[in-house]
Amino acid sequence: MLAAYTFGDVMWTMLVFFAWILFFWLLFTVFGDLFSRHDIGGWTKTGWTVFVIVLPFLGIFVYLIANGKSMGERAAQRAEAQQAQMDTYVRSVASSDTGADQIAKGKQLLDSGAITQAEFDQLKAKALAP
Repeated sequence: MLAAYTFGDVMWTMLVFFAWILFFWLLFTVFGDLFSRHDIGGWTKTGWTVFVIVLPFLGIFVYLIANGKSMGERAAQRAEAQQAQMDTYVRSVASSDTGADQIAKGKQLLDSGAITQAEFDQLKAKALAP
């Protein structure tokens, strides 16, 4: 059965398979961008959805031509927002002092005279509390 395929048939099958995957990738990209937009209303989203479903290739290409630049800008804004959230989370986790660090800082403040022994004892108790 495999011998019935020529090299050209195999290449053509691979090209068709690649085009099929590319079509679905573009379709998901367009729908993902369309439904994540906040600058257009429901009727506009419905219109684009019907257009893409009824005339899929034309709908996808027209959407990409009409909104291609803004799609990239929205994707960049989402990436920047995700990066900012990740940076904030990492800073919050990395900056949390352990109990030993808090006690050491408190000891330095006690030695320099900035706090009293009672304040140091409170800080120590707070740092050692679970």
